[in-house]
Amino acid sequence: MSTLTAEKDQLNATLIEMTKDRERLQRLSSQRWTLFRSSFYLLFSESGSWTKCSEDCRSRGAVLVVIDSADEQNFISEFTNLAAWIGLSDRDEEGTWKWINGTTVTLEYWSENQPDNGGNPRIEEDCAHIQANTAKWNDLPCETSLRWICEKQMC
Repeated sequence: MSTLTAEKDQLNATLIEMTKDRERLQRLSSQRWTLFRSSFYLLFSESGSWTKCSEDCRSRGAVLVVIDSADEQNFISEFTNLAAWIGLSDRDEEGTWKWINGTTVTLEYWSENQPDNGGNPRIEEDCAHIQANTAKWNDLPCETSLRWICEKQMC
């Protein structure tokens, strides 16, 4: 009898967690988030600096998108044909590009001759965006005003 009670309690706990997950998924769907694999993505129609956009994502429990697979790059290229910030920068160390979550870049989708600091050593182009129509990456000054894409892990 005690085994059945323990199993019943475990099933109830699982049901409660599944209900919470379903409610969270419904909330995200109603807020225009798009599901791909195990993450939700949201493209914003307004624009701002890389830092402002990063802070906005964080306030939503998300980060600027971290592209860590060819599938995700393809998804993002279909998700928007507009220029938008991604979570990649070399702000901490010039020439060392890292994702906003601290991981190093393993795949690169830079446009030809990028990143390049605008071809001028006095210009600081420390933040990356996905380019309109090409879906390739480019570096820009972080103060540039662009749309942005947030990514939120499902679990």
